[in-house]
Amino acid sequence: MADRSWERGLHQLIETKEGCKPSGRRETLAQITYQRFFRRYLWLAGMTGTAAEIAAELDEVYDLEVIRIPTHRAVRRQDFGARMCPTTAEKWRHVAGQIREISKRGRPVLVGTRSVEASEQLSSILTEQELEHTVLNARQDADEAAIVTAAGRAGSITVATNMAGRGTDIKLLADVIERGGLHVILTEYHESARIDRQLFGRCARQGDPGSFEAIVSLEDELFRRHAGRLMPLGTGICLSRPLNAFVCHLLRRLGQGSMERKHLSTRRLTVKQDTKLDKALAFAGTAD
Repeated sequence: MADRSWERGLHQLIETKEGCKPSGRRETLAQITYQRFFRRYLWLAGMTGTAAEIAAELDEVYDLEVIRIPTHRAVRRQDFGARMCPTTAEKWRHVAGQIREISKRGRPVLVGTRSVEASEQLSSILTEQELEHTVLNARQDADEAAIVTAAGRAGSITVATNMAGRGTDIKLLADVIERGGLHVILTEYHESARIDRQLFGRCARQGDPGSFEAIVSLEDELFRRHAGRLMPLGTGICLSRPLNAFVCHLLRRLGQGSMERKHLSTRRLTVKQDTKLDKALAFAGTAD
């Protein structure tokens, strides 16, 4: 990232580790929080497909009302549900099998991973199984537009990090639309449910058909770090097919809920500190 650097010597440490010539240290002269910066505007508005989840926070912090706008065309997105696997190895096996099955039908497949490492791990598995595919992550940022354009072709397989390619429509050919459109597979839940929804929203855009599903593992970071209390429960019954989707949903809600509350608390504390600073620096003792 041009003109971006870490502070307190961390940037120079990484440069030294990577064998680069260390750059000069930079000192922070001034800083401002996102909340404080955006509240300086006299007029503030925005648009996103996932604002409903944070409507209360937008009202509390920015005094913004969330208004839902109906889609221009009917949504034709199908939910194939979720599958919970006990191990990461089994998860990748199921993902590869589902990719093969869907691509055989002439439908394009987009697989979302949470990290570059996971995308390359899945790429190795697909290569071993002789499944031709394309990887889109931070290492292919220069070719991102071309990769996203090709992701809508019949039978194409694209492995991408959840953040890659967002904001770009995947154009589908007529024969792909007839076969059911793009199929999206999520392989690991994010700490925020909004990121998951943004990945699922890559399919069935502008009235096109499409489908999505989640294939995850109990060894995923979200479950290990934030859903520890229910892990014994999940381990005991994850192989029971009727309860599979229920357990997956329960663990996801627990893990994501825990992290979202933690992040919300941090942002609220930031707003409180900004308000306190405004009063301390104001001549009349009140914020402007």
